[in-house]
Amino acid sequence: MANVVLEFKASAGDSEPQSRPVLIIGQQSNLQKVSWSQIKGKLQPVVSKEAALSGLTPNPTDSCPLYLNHAAVAALPPRVSRHNSQSSANFVSRLMVCERSDVFASSCAIARAFPIFSRRTNSSRRAEKKHVTVEIMIVGEEISALDVGQLECLANAAHGVRMAARIVDTPCNEMNTDHFLDEIKAVGAELGITPVIIRGEELKHRGFGGIYGVGKAAEHPPALAVLSHTPVGATQTIAWVGKGIVYDTGGLSIKGKTSMPGMKRDCGGAAAILGAYRATIKQGFKDNLHAVFCLAENAVGPTATRPDDIHTLYSGKTVEINNTDAEGRLVLADGVVYARKDLSADIILDMATLTGAQGISTGKYHAAVMTNSEKWEVACVRAGRSSGDLAHPLVYCPELHFSEFTSAMADMKNSVADRENAQSSCAGLFIGSHLGFDWPGVWVHVDIASPVHAGERATGFGVALLMALFGQASDDSMLNQVSPLGAATNTSEDKMERDCKRRRLV
Repeated sequence: MANVVLEFKASAGDSEPQSRPVLIIGQQSNLQKVSWSQIKGKLQPVVSKEAALSGLTPNPTDSCPLYLNHAAVAALPPRVSRHNSQSSANFVSRLMVCERSDVFASSCAIARAFPIFSRRTNSSRRAEKKHVTVEIMIVGEEISALDVGQLECLANAAHGVRMAARIVDTPCNEMNTDHFLDEIKAVGAELGITPVIIRGEELKHRGFGGIYGVGKAAEHPPALAVLSHTPVGATQTIAWVGKGIVYDTGGLSIKGKTSMPGMKRDCGGAAAILGAYRATIKQGFKDNLHAVFCLAENAVGPTATRPDDIHTLYSGKTVEINNTDAEGRLVLADGVVYARKDLSADIILDMATLTGAQGISTGKYHAAVMTNSEKWEVACVRAGRSSGDLAHPLVYCPELHFSEFTSAMADMKNSVADRENAQSSCAGLFIGSHLGFDWPGVWVHVDIASPVHAGERATGFGVALLMALFGQASDDSMLNQVSPLGAATNTSEDKMERDCKRRRLV
């Protein structure tokens, strides 16, 4: 998959299936609306519309091979539940037929199907270069094509998804903290931004006890890296804080032989933020936007943090370590406080592969969201539905749950006393406690531990969610449309709800 080039186009061009195999995919109701004269040169006159669609019975999906198996028509499920994306993007596995509101989610879903990272040595696989063209046909009340700016948005979003997936798929011997910093510097150079980097012993001297304590035993030192976009006329300051644990052995509370493989994915939050940041800035972000990367390898060694050690984090609060495998919350606590104190952020979102319990809480497909703002909780769910990166709320109730971290020796412990009491919520509350539960700004915590991968492959999850959630601050018309907080979305909110209800199973 490493040599696949992905290209987006606004209409269906001519190409004989035997030279370039074609997949036509969409919900059956949308496929019925297509004027098949528009795809001349792909199927007609060999295949008629009736022959292609008559046998399709999507439940949840169905496909029909055509034209000596060089072409196929695939139908997506016609109805989805209210906690799913109306685009049915999670069922998309190259001419795409959809309504305009579904274009963004469907395009990001297609990008996930073509991962970049590979170290296979088979020469034919490695040398073969494929060019995949995604041609998008818009159906609905008025059939119209996407403009150049919207196609550029889709290309940047797809690039972000694939880049995030590549970073997550790359093992730690190739993606340690040094290499991750190289990725950040490369994006910064492309955007004309010089990153701020605090590294190694400097972290300790400046009070970042969380990041330093987690990463101090590794060969490659831990780091806090920041990319800052500060346009003229900005009215608010937003910070995205990403957990970038390039490998998680569990530290001295070491993981078992079956639970440690796959821990290269523990940088998924930072990877998603980097991919989304590049795409979002390229599409014209009007407010201050900072990306804060908390990078460390949770390694075992003579200088590793021990259970019973007490660290002072950047907030000034002391933490008694009772589980070195609960390390992500330590680095993120430093990151969000830096965003508050040094960047003066009004809105802080942290994204992380934080807890194995997330998959139990909200499943393999929905990120777990916790926030101090009901408005932003609703916005996250809606952004998940419009982007295809689904999200569902966790309980936010610090007055009932934060007592799980009580310590007799320090301000708090870093792991809960009762692992059966809202474990994912409690992990998020640890991070929020360092901001302060009375902090007047907006804090959003997004746990993506399960949806960051599907089987052995990374998904690039989180890129589309971030782009949609903050689309209202973009100059891009497509991001304005998918944003749950933007003016364009608010004016069509009733229509979106009607469309969702029409497609729901329940």
